[in-house]
Amino acid sequence: MTSDAMFQLGLFLLVLLLLSWPLAAVITKVMCGEINGPLRILKPIEHGIYRLAGIQPSQETTWKSYAFSLLLFNFVGGAALYTLQRVQGGLPFNPQALGPISPDSALNTAISFVTNTNWQGYGGETTMSYLTQMLGLTVQNFLSAATGIAVVIALIRGFARHSASTVGHFWVDMTRATLYILLPLSLVLSLVFVGQGMIQNLSAYKEVQTLQASIFQQPKHDAQGEIIKDVKGAPVLEDVVSHTQTLAMGPVASQEAIKLLGTNGGGFFNANSAHPFENPTPFTNFLQMLAIFIIPAALCFVFGRMVGDRRQGWAIIASMALIFVAMYAVLVYAEQKGTTGLADLGVDQMASLTQAGGNMEGKEARFGITATSLFIAVTTSASCGAVNAMHDSLTPLGGMVPTALMQLGEVVFGGVGSGLYGMLVFAILAVFIAGLMVGRTPEYLGKKIEIFEMKMSALTILVTPILVLTGTAIALMVTDGRAGILNPGAHGLSEVLYAFTSAANNNGSAFAGLSANTPFYNVMLGVAMWFGRFLIIVPVLAIAGSLAAKKRLAVTGGTLPTHGPLFVVLLVGTVLLVGALNYVPALALGPVAEHLQMIAPAK
Repeated sequence: MTSDAMFQLGLFLLVLLLLSWPLAAVITKVMCGEINGPLRILKPIEHGIYRLAGIQPSQETTWKSYAFSLLLFNFVGGAALYTLQRVQGGLPFNPQALGPISPDSALNTAISFVTNTNWQGYGGETTMSYLTQMLGLTVQNFLSAATGIAVVIALIRGFARHSASTVGHFWVDMTRATLYILLPLSLVLSLVFVGQGMIQNLSAYKEVQTLQASIFQQPKHDAQGEIIKDVKGAPVLEDVVSHTQTLAMGPVASQEAIKLLGTNGGGFFNANSAHPFENPTPFTNFLQMLAIFIIPAALCFVFGRMVGDRRQGWAIIASMALIFVAMYAVLVYAEQKGTTGLADLGVDQMASLTQAGGNMEGKEARFGITATSLFIAVTTSASCGAVNAMHDSLTPLGGMVPTALMQLGEVVFGGVGSGLYGMLVFAILAVFIAGLMVGRTPEYLGKKIEIFEMKMSALTILVTPILVLTGTAIALMVTDGRAGILNPGAHGLSEVLYAFTSAANNNGSAFAGLSANTPFYNVMLGVAMWFGRFLIIVPVLAIAGSLAAKKRLAVTGGTLPTHGPLFVVLLVGTVLLVGALNYVPALALGPVAEHLQMIAPAK
């Protein structure tokens, strides 16, 4: 890494630590029902919600009731979002008179936003009305993030309690996470964004005079208005000179804040955080990266506080940070080195065509390679999917890094809640492996790890590889799947692999070289997103219920310490080996093969 890359990384991690530590104290108190300070003004709203919904906050439930409430809530939310998209043409706050979304695209989008994936196969400014963006997408940004927080809090209670039959109350956890954590943070961040130049309005799109004329081509028409065609039947094109440009407007800042804080990633505009209205300055670019990581990082410290040993939280966040730094180093190195030339030229010519200054293709000049690479590593580590560059333009090794970060299970900080509960599953597996090595029954935080916990952990870890590899294989086998591949060879395989990796791991970013807004991909990726979310959540809640019912064991001389460097190394090794080995053959056929083709001398 260059000195600039190390400085930006160090500054980012330092500010992240300084902000996430106090936030963890607030989250801990909120989720334990201790509402203090300025947040007390929201208590009447909380109690009003309970009365309206008929909820008794003191009556906690078993993990099965918790899981049923969660699944029901998200199913109803998905159905509501699907319906809203289908009827948006007849609803208000639609100044551009945008019509209804097609059934397959609406289904894919509904699943995407409910599962915290926010995969977008459409252009937001040309597809979604303001009402759909605000009432549908933004609302689900809050609720899907709150769902993740609720699940990880339930799992932490499983570790913290003993001989208990309950893990909390889903509706209470959802309400508190939304009302006291996500809403205040989003309000503050959106105001900062507006102050930096991000737009927030309900205006119709604006036609503005450009400083320079633009030339584009369109079909030529005859006097009767019919398209003129040549002898082969192709439309005859004519040059058109335009001195105006249409600028999309809308309530952007409000959606942008929760898009990032909730690790959702769904942008208001098709260009996402590369669009100047979504990411106007280098300062907002830095804030967006902090917003993506701040709650996942804070939840690690919440874990330490709630289990009564803050060192446990430090061990988890240290493991995440080690993997993140290593992966970022590979990414920024690959992008700063750039491509080595063109395959049809000789060796000497190839050397002369090495990109000066690195690979700037697909990147914003105002951010540069270093800040862009950091953003890419952050968003694919954190199950966010927001992008400020074209991932399809990354070098082969550079593109392999975000792919691999997602394939680890989105546990390197990961999504809001989902990253920590995924990492804790790996921690359970790590102590199980350690127990096998010394011939001792594994324990984690005073709880025996037995057959049931290992079955649920194995299910949690294997769900996403099965979805990713099966989905990729089917897409490469059938005609409808291959039809969306625009680039042949290894890169085309990488695009399909990235799409299913992103969907099943609930990330939402894309290589974008794949034409995925088709009935085939909308349905296939929707299936991957749904099961990639809830076939993990249910086993995690089952683990929470099982652990909560266990008695706490006393620490003995044979107990493995889970807060020191040895455990950090063991946990990192488990994540890298178990999380990555499933995908080695697929990565070898995709980005690795493409890299070897790039550096191979031409014949």
